Parts: sequence; structure tokens; C-alpha cells
Amino acid sequence: MSFEAAVHAQAIELNRLALDMTAAAGSGHPTTSMSIGHLVTVLMFHTMRWSPEYPDYPTSDRLVLSEGHAVPAVYAACAKLGVMIGKDPSKRRKLTVDELKKLRDASSELDGHPNPMEGFPFFDAATGSLGQGLSVALGLAEAAILDKTDRRVYCIIGDGESREGQIAEALDQLVDRKLINVLPIFNCNEYGQTDRVSPQQSAETLAAKLTAAGFEVKTVDGHNPAQIKAAFDAFAALTPGKKPMAVVASTVKGWGAESVQGNGWHGKPPTGDQLKRALAELEQKRVELTSSLTSQDAFTIQPPADARTPDYATGELPPLAQTMKQMDMESVLQAGTLATRRAYGIALRALCKVNRDVVALDADVSNSTFADMVRKDASMADRFIECKIAEQNMVSVAAGLSAAGKIPFVSTFAKFVTRAYDQIEMAINSGANLKIVGSHAGITLAADGPSQMSLPDVAWFRSFSTVKDHRGNPGCYVLQPSDAYAAYRLTEVMAEYQGCCYMRTLRAETEFIYNDDVVFNLGGFEVLAQGRDLVICAAGYMVHEANRAVELLDKAGVSATLVDLYSLPFDTDALLDLVQANDGKVLTVEDNYGGGIGSAVADALVDSGDGFQLKQMHVRRIPKSGRTIDDLLKMCSLSAEDIKKNAMQLLGV
Repeated sequence: MSFEAAVHAQAIELNRLALDMTAAAGSGHPTTSMSIGHLVTVLMFHTMRWSPEYPDYPTSDRLVLSEGHAVPAVYAACAKLGVMIGKDPSKRRKLTVDELKKLRDASSELDGHPNPMEGFPFFDAATGSLGQGLSVALGLAEAAILDKTDRRVYCIIGDGESREGQIAEALDQLVDRKLINVLPIFNCNEYGQTDRVSPQQSAETLAAKLTAAGFEVKTVDGHNPAQIKAAFDAFAALTPGKKPMAVVASTVKGWGAESVQGNGWHGKPPTGDQLKRALAELEQKRVELTSSLTSQDAFTIQPPADARTPDYATGELPPLAQTMKQMDMESVLQAGTLATRRAYGIALRALCKVNRDVVALDADVSNSTFADMVRKDASMADRFIECKIAEQNMVSVAAGLSAAGKIPFVSTFAKFVTRAYDQIEMAINSGANLKIVGSHAGITLAADGPSQMSLPDVAWFRSFSTVKDHRGNPGCYVLQPSDAYAAYRLTEVMAEYQGCCYMRTLRAETEFIYNDDVVFNLGGFEVLAQGRDLVICAAGYMVHEANRAVELLDKAGVSATLVDLYSLPFDTDALLDLVQANDGKVLTVEDNYGGGIGSAVADALVDSGDGFQLKQMHVRRIPKSGRTIDDLLKMCSLSAEDIKKNAMQLLGV
């Protein structure tokens, strides 16, 4: 077999199909796709060990297309190979070449950028928001190590895309973790969207940077089949102790059709006479490069290794009191106060003992989030991944772990979670089973000031609770435990749920409100005081402050109902019944900017169509440092006295 001729022939066919499908769609990125035609051909038709009939088989090699806009090349390869597609695994069908003409159609599995949740299981995560794919690949590679499989992960990254800071974060972690089962492949076609890429992202400069970072770098002509194969073979031959490898491939954007090369063709499919000319140029290239091809020439795809049945079972999480006794923490329990961040760490460690799929990730603050309880336990230390100060990378690594069947818990200061909002949204789009824990949340952080406080986070995460994910569930649950028992059990509930959750924890020690007998559920709330005049809804630390306000109101002759609204979304009907029984009056209290609990309750009240009165209390100024929590509560008009004052105003007293 003439390998070179066969690869050229197949790459030219993929390029032809990329032109045809994007022209039919009226949008897309054919020229970028054409730059990776040879890379995709060698990978999918020769190098990767996988099964087109079972594209998401647990042990198969994976391809993460970080430059997701080049996806027509992969769709074309999948159509030629008859890869199975479809949202329902029991009803999958082979993708055909004819279906490529439905690219970007609302009824098609061929989305504009990769997304497994739209029925394309060859992919592991949604990509297209540039810079995230290599981190996803790292997560897949970490999961393969935990599962003791020899799965290899390939990731194609654009040269312009490589300027994204997250790529540097991922490269650093790849070297830190000595991962030799993931291969970054830089597609250097020299052009971005509006112009040439910076010289800082040239093939030569990228190769020098990668070498300096600790990689063994293979520089290849990205349209030379023999060079591509040799680089991929070298990667497959890596053994423990060797340097991680990277490939820098010099390519041509619009390869094979000179009329669509150069600047001005990004995201612009040729049509009409321009399309005919490009296709004719491709045909001429086929004649030039495939003369040695015979009818007997064919590729052979090696199958993946047989998947092993897990040799472990998932157990029950013991009660908090029992767990703390086992950890010699009885004296702490008896003190009656415990920070919710510490309860999270205790729960995470306990979860790792009963569920081998739970993995903890942190960003250089594990001794503050208490995720280090996993790292310090030798029996589970391999399931703690230190991501350093690189929150964006951490979240996307978690998305890759999730795609491989793990239950990733990512933790950092809630303020720093905001850096990864894009990555979290892409993970939710991917259907990732992502658990996010932000500690030191809200203004009760006090002395450190607003640079360390998370204030818009509840509103941002709450927006996802208003939409349905691909499984028909809320896009994200927002959880704010008010004490250690709640934090412990809500951590367990997060692990049991298939989907995204965000939990806020506190630095401050808080008194116990609950005990091990209380059951916490996603969408639930707890009534801590039953009154008749108004309902006060709070969460997290503000439950304690609101409880003090209830006592002040009682002395003033006002009977208030206090609701620990620890979950967004919540049981709307149950809350409305409570409000109705309290003369239709509601006061919401939260230690963050608006758009959180108050807005969620407002939506519920408006949707009911009944007559209610709502007053919202939240942080309405940019706070500054204060020596104590009380300083901040007074500064932001959220003290117990302030809550009492607002309640009296709502009642017209």
C-alpha cells in the first residue's frame, strides 16, 4: 500500500466534503478544516485505536478538537467511516455522506462546533470557545491513568488559539504531571480570523516555547503523511520517564485549493463559481498526488482494548458525627461550631472512601478549601489533582474527567471561580457532571476586602437554574449551606446528582443549626421558624443573621417565618404556600449582589399571578475591608437590626 497516496486521497476527499457541507449550510469554516485534513486522516484512519461502531467506547483513543470551528474535517471523516451518531445510544445510526449537507441544521446532530450532547458521541466535550480543548484532553488522560488503561488522547490546537492563556496553563500542568498519554498538536496555518497570526504564534516560536517548557517537540509538514505518521508513532512509543511530546505542524489554510487560501476566507464558504473553482483545484491536486494509489489500498483501524468491569462498589456516606469520630474530631463536633468549608473537606474525603469515581481538584488553596483532606490521605491521594493558580484549566480538566466517567469536585475561593465562567458554561453545554465549590464566599470574608469576595456569583450561577440542560434538569443547582451538617450532606447530594452544581462555603465558623437526622435535597428548603406575619428567606451565613432578626422581631410583637432557602431552584409551590400563610409578605436577605435569591423569589411570585409583597435585601454597594463580620454587615446594611427595620417597613409598622 502507498500510505502517502492513500492519505492524500482521503485528505482531499475530506476537504471536498468540507467545502460542500459548508456551502450547503451557508456558513462554517472550510479553509481551517482543509488545513487539518491530513492530520485528521492519519489520526482517525490509521493511528487511533477506536471503533466507529462504538465511538465512545471506554478504552478507545480520543481526539479533542480544541479549534472546534474546524469540525467539518472530523464530520467528513466520520461520514466516510460510518461513525454511529444519535442522542439515544439504543437508536444510534451510521452517519452518511449525504447527511453532511445538513451541517448546522436545527434537526441535525452536526452542530456548528463539536458537542457530544447533540448526538455526536465521538466527541467528549463541547469546544469552539478557544483555548479549552487541551485542558479537556488532560482530564481524559488523568482518568485513563486512574483507570489503568493505555488510552491515548490527541488534541488539535490552532496557532492563533495558542495565544489563549489557558493553553499555557494546560501545558504547564501537562509537564507538571508528566503526562505522556496526551499529545498536543499545534495546527500552524499562519492565519487567524482577520489577519496573520502574531510571530509569537509562528511554528518556529511555538516549537521553541514548547521545548523550553520541557516538551520533546516534533516539527512536521502538516500535509506530509510520512512525517505525520512518524511523529504519531514516536508519541505511541513513549515510555514512563520520557518527556511529554508535542507536535507542531506547519499547514496551509485552504490546502489543495489555491483560490481560497490566504487572508479573507476565515468562516466564509465559497459558493457558486468560487466553489466550482475550489473543487476543480482539489481534483487537480488529487491527480498530482494519488497516481500510485490502487483499488486494493485501504486503511486498517486498530480496535481499542476490552473495557474491564470496575472491581469496586459504591458505598453509603456515613453521618457527619460518625465521620468526625473516625477522624478523631469529636472535640470539634462538641464545640458546636464548624465552618462549612471544613465540613465540605470532611465530606469530600468521606466520599472518596465510598466512591472511587470521585476526584478532587484544587487551585493552590486546598488548605483553605479543605480539599487537602483528600491529598493528605495516602489511600486516595492519587485522586487529588493540584492545578495551581489556573482556575480555567482546572474546570476544563474536570470536564474531561467527567467525560471519562469520573465525578470531579473543583474547589477554590468563590471569587476565583469567576475567572472560569466561560469554561463552566462550556462544561454545562457538554453535559459535564461538574461539582464546583467556592469557599470564602460573600461579604463575611470581611478583612480581605472585595478582591477576595464573591459577590455576583449567585446571580450568574442562578441564571443557569432558569434553563433546562440536555437531560431536562436545571442547568445548574446553586447551593448555600448554613451550617456544617447541611454542607456535609449537600456535598453527598451533589455527588449523587448527574449534572452541574455550585456550592458556596464560608470561612467563618458557624453554629450548628441541624443534625444528622435532617435530609437535604436539591430544590429543597428548611423552615426554621414558623410565623404568621411575613416570610424571611435567607441562605448561608445570612440564615444566622436572619435568625437573630427573628428574635428581635418577636420582641417587637412580629411573628416571622424563617426559611433557609439553601437551594436554587427551589420547590416553588411549597414556598408560595408558606408566603400565602404569612399574609403574602416576603423579605429576602443575601450577602451578595442582586439577581440571586431575591430575583428567584420574585420570579416565583410574579409567575403565580397572586398578590404578594416582596422586599429584597442584598449588597448594594462595593464593600471594603472591615475588621469583623459585623463591620461588613453594618457597612452593607445587612445586620440583624437592618433586617428587622426592613421587615417592619414591609409590614407598614
